[in-house]
Amino acid sequence: MAGPRLMDEVRSLMHRLHYSIHTERSYCDWIARYIRFHRMQSREELLRAGAAEVEQFLTHLAEEGKVAAATQNQAMNALVFLYKRVLERPLEGPIDAARASKERRVPVVLTREEVAQILPLVDGQAGLVVRLLYGSGLRTTEAVRLRVLDVDFGYKQITVRSGKGNKDRVTTFPDKMADALKLHLAKVRQIHERDLADGFGEVYLPFALDRRFPNASREWRWQYVFPAAGRAVDPRSESGQVRRHHLDQSVVNKAIKRAVKLTNIDKRVSAHTFRHSFATHLLQRGTDIRTIQALLGHQDVETTMVYTHVLNQGAQGVPSPLDDLL
Repeated sequence: MAGPRLMDEVRSLMHRLHYSIHTERSYCDWIARYIRFHRMQSREELLRAGAAEVEQFLTHLAEEGKVAAATQNQAMNALVFLYKRVLERPLEGPIDAARASKERRVPVVLTREEVAQILPLVDGQAGLVVRLLYGSGLRTTEAVRLRVLDVDFGYKQITVRSGKGNKDRVTTFPDKMADALKLHLAKVRQIHERDLADGFGEVYLPFALDRRFPNASREWRWQYVFPAAGRAVDPRSESGQVRRHHLDQSVVNKAIKRAVKLTNIDKRVSAHTFRHSFATHLLQRGTDIRTIQALLGHQDVETTMVYTHVLNQGAQGVPSPLDDLL
């Protein structure tokens, strides 16, 4: 079977190239699905296959699987990576797969009053994370991966490292959170000191920083702002290193779901809804679209422009004739 050893190669290479563990898992899943789809039993079958087989699989995803365009693109990227980087046999010729429809959706956005309803109902670490999603426009992954050194209380800013597209950016930090976050960090520091006393206290460092700076992984400034409740074996550690990872995103998602159930809000609220609301409320306040683009970390301003559509709902903001009736 082409599977197990090949997947080890994929993981090893992605690790060396500093891909996130989420991307690693996603690529491995798509490669496995591609192999199952064509019922390949050996590496030789993979090597004999090429653009035509990839095209068949992507067409199947669009026509039978009804996947979104972004999902189909992710599958394509995984297979390009497989052939170009792992098998060292780049795909030749065009791939004219049926394309999944790319629907332009207006994001769900909360009003300020709705945000004010939900926030008091989310407490603990999850509550602080949700406040950063709305107060700083962070993605959930960016929030849970924050390190102590990323929060600058003096300049009231947060540095997001290796965000989407592997880019760094700086965004605003809500001054209202300063006292609560300082209190939280004092508790986290106690946890870290206990871990050190127990012979642990190391945290995962990206880009082989632990080899360049052997003691950095135990330093306070590199610890996660939102640590997990317990220690666990690092799945990427070759020696089975026990570390304290960051808070799992599912904790935040479940806390949001519970909080929304306690309100009378009928919108489909997710963690990303707070990021959408951050951008929309900044626009309402008159913030320049380019500034919002930078704060959100969008590569293209067209992506940010979707929030202008939110404000112009109802046929570009045109009032209904019903409103003019006496």
